[in-house]
Amino acid sequence: MNEIRLRLHQAEAGLTYSLERFGDKLSAEQGYDNIDGIEAVRLYLIRTYHWTPSYVKSMAAEDMRFVLNVEMKGFTFRD
Repeated sequence: MNEIRLRLHQAEAGLTYSLERFGDKLSAEQGYDNIDGIEAVRLYLIRTYHWTPSYVKSMAAEDMRFVLNVEMKGFTFRD
């Protein structure tokens, strides 16, 4: 049981990390100054879909990944 829990949390962490890294990519592409990671994802969603900051801040990472699934298709990163 604990092994399953561990794998679940590791998978969730990996997905969150990839969203953060995608935010770094968005920041570079969109020319955001001093904004990266999840904040860049949020700014992109606000500007792209005209959603309010409070709405975007209330979104779970899973929902952000769902909305961005087309943009994130094929996205990879290197450490």
